[in-house]
Amino acid sequence: MSEHQDSEQPVPGTDLLTLDRQMCFALYSASLAMTKLYKPLLSELGLTYPQYLVMLVLWEKDGIRVSDLKERLFLDYGTLTPLVKRLEKHGLLVRQRSPEDERQVIVRLTEKGRSLHQAAIGVPQRVARASGCSLTELEDLKTELCALRNRIQNQLDNHFAESA
Repeated sequence: MSEHQDSEQPVPGTDLLTLDRQMCFALYSASLAMTKLYKPLLSELGLTYPQYLVMLVLWEKDGIRVSDLKERLFLDYGTLTPLVKRLEKHGLLVRQRSPEDERQVIVRLTEKGRSLHQAAIGVPQRVARASGCSLTELEDLKTELCALRNRIQNQLDNHFAESA
């Protein structure tokens, strides 16, 4: 048994099934609050929060396969495809079949999509200010959340591998 699994017994008289004791609810409600914080900032850019995430990946590495974008954002094709199509409709990116493999679709920024990067530069600082956290505090929290996500994902992957 690992130190993270079942290492703490419930304190007698405490109820673990209360809303305020649920980490899942803390993450969920924090995510809702963060999305609400981003909404007015991103509306200035003409983006929704999920579209912003797609653009962040493309600003980091342009010309990637849709399958790589899907993995990077932890999205399924049913969610990602409409996002990419809307961004294409707004003239921010184009989709092209890969010349090496017609089954693969490559997503590339347009000039308009690249220029939006400059307009988005101040978003992280504005989020940090509005959250009352420093960029360092937000980075540390993000690192912890990513580590948690990865541990959970590993457990899920192991579970599905065992049941296959």
